[in-house]
Amino acid sequence: MDQLLIATIVGFSILIASMLSVELGLSVAIIEIVFGVVAGNAFGVVTTPWIDFLASFASIVLTFLAGAEVDPSVLRRKLTESVLIGGLSFLLPFIGAGLFAFFVAGWDLRQSEIAGIALSTTSLAVVYAVLVETGLTNTEIGKTIMAATFVTDLGTAVALSLLFITPTPYLALFIVVSIAVIGAMLLLERWFFARYGDRVIEPEIKGAFAALFLLMWTADLAKSHAVLPAFLLGLAVARVFQRNPEQHRRFRVVAFSLLTPFFFFRGGLNVTLGALATAVPLVLGFFGVKIGLKFAGVLPASLRYVRPHAMYTTLLMSTGLTFGTISATYGLNARIIDRIQFSVLVAVVILSAIVPTAIAQRIFSPPVHRLSAEEIVAVEDAEFEPRLGTRRPA
Repeated sequence: MDQLLIATIVGFSILIASMLSVELGLSVAIIEIVFGVVAGNAFGVVTTPWIDFLASFASIVLTFLAGAEVDPSVLRRKLTESVLIGGLSFLLPFIGAGLFAFFVAGWDLRQSEIAGIALSTTSLAVVYAVLVETGLTNTEIGKTIMAATFVTDLGTAVALSLLFITPTPYLALFIVVSIAVIGAMLLLERWFFARYGDRVIEPEIKGAFAALFLLMWTADLAKSHAVLPAFLLGLAVARVFQRNPEQHRRFRVVAFSLLTPFFFFRGGLNVTLGALATAVPLVLGFFGVKIGLKFAGVLPASLRYVRPHAMYTTLLMSTGLTFGTISATYGLNARIIDRIQFSVLVAVVILSAIVPTAIAQRIFSPPVHRLSAEEIVAVEDAEFEPRLGTRRPA
């Protein structure tokens, strides 16, 4: 298929996905994945080297932004409950989904590890969007959930990095470069922002992109993945974004308007509907394992620390989207899992983004002040994804 025709199809698909996300109140990432599935299975659209590159870079940018969304002061202040809730939210599904894949689905060890990682995640994008829409971002419960989500995603990033490290002479270089990049960003950011900030040419965004490209390059040399250093780099510069909210907003605009749609659309292109149709029991099984073990780990801890919002917290911690897709995509690109296994994992990830969120918002949402239309407009630019579960005010 002609490259420009593919670009045109992708471009209009991304535009329509954004419009539908506004009209339906669904995460645009979910719609982009679905459109990719339709384009690949119904119209024969295939991925290209330039789509692969943009999607790969987008996954690292998403990881960086996930780390940057964390408030370090809140994490320190709520360390005990965050570590306990977030740690159990990662650990039990990681072990349980991996065992299910190995003993029930018949996957090999490395494939089972990818399944455990992909289904252990909590979607920072979904959680943040829900908390903004319900006016909970500045409440104690909202801050606790955000901090716990960071701990879960940190566990995912660490597991993905450590389990699939290949010892090579370049591994030491990758580690040294990762530490140096994080240190340099911290040491130079005040000078850099003072000298080059608030310009239309956006040197700050270009500097962050250059640092992420360096991490990706050295990770590739080391036969590793840049997800962990990118996540830690985002955490390291979180205070920079807090001090420069307009710069943070512009960074998200670039990421979510240009880069991330290619990541999610490409993920959909790799889903094989024919194979997925025969794997419905496996999809339901993985989904049940993920949700069941999220509840087993998170609910008791939530009853101790965030009562009476334990069920609401547990449901939001059961969501998955971005990191789950990143982990499954890594497994596919590394040829650890095949397209059928990838399709199963992405289907479970999408279900976990929709079902727990809908139940949490409609039944267990805390009785707090809901934002007016004017207030929602004022905070919408801070959202990772369009709001879930409600329609945008007319």
